[in-house]
Amino acid sequence: MSFKHPMMFLLIAAMAIPQTKAKLGFLSALLGSVSNIQGTVFCSSKDNVAVKAPSNPVFPNAEVQLVCGEKEFSSARTNDDGKFSIMMDPLLLDVSSLLNGCNLVVPTPLSNCNTNLPSSGTLISTLNFAGINRLATPIIANIIPSGFHYVPST
Repeated sequence: MSFKHPMMFLLIAAMAIPQTKAKLGFLSALLGSVSNIQGTVFCSSKDNVAVKAPSNPVFPNAEVQLVCGEKEFSSARTNDDGKFSIMMDPLLLDVSSLLNGCNLVVPTPLSNCNTNLPSSGTLISTLNFAGINRLATPIIANIIPSGFHYVPST
């Protein structure tokens, strides 16, 4: 089958692309979105600490690594309030890959924020989807830690 009017074929093909993306809807938007992984690290060996309180002080100047499989993809340092933010390009990792195959790891010893806490081991958290922000062209997927827990060194 040959096309006598190649421009007509290209026009029809170009019109089909937006319709296909529209059918994918929300999933399509997330697959191409920038991911902002952000949260707070607390200076505690207790599991799933999520609320800042006098009994749960924050962990300033801690390294937070995004680890997928055995590979570190990115890292950040917490500020004085224990907060961190890691922006991920969708060409490196899409939202589905982040949520299903990655963890946040804090290798900085807890003894750096409290000398009564262990000087070895790590804090680890899986990731949760927290919603999206639409800022003009880029859609930003907000990803948060599900809750850090202490894993002693073996």
